Amino acid sequence: MIAEYRAEIISNQSVEDDIIERLEENIPDIQYTILNDVHGKGLKARKMGSAAWPEQNFILYTYVDGDAARKIKAMIEEVKVKFPKEGISLFFTKGVEI
Repeated sequence: MIAEYRAEIISNQSVEDDIIERLEENIPDIQYTILNDVHGKGLKARKMGSAAWPEQNFILYTYVDGDAARKIKAMIEEVKVKFPKEGISLFFTKGVEI
């Protein structure tokens, strides 16, 4: 597989398992990295892992070809419909190997 794109998913940890399960079902050979306990402020709320702002995010990134990128986009749209109140973001950048 030639990695054309870097897909980066930033989301509330409450939907992490659902996202990972869908990724692995739809793209069986996918490889990814997860950064847990990610803190920050988005459009909807702060997620600082503190007593005042207890929720946290995670970041998942992977390098994929165009076909897998389209699958990820469709999959994340489905998760957003299922969990409309959770902050779920997906970004793609060109993957360039030097």
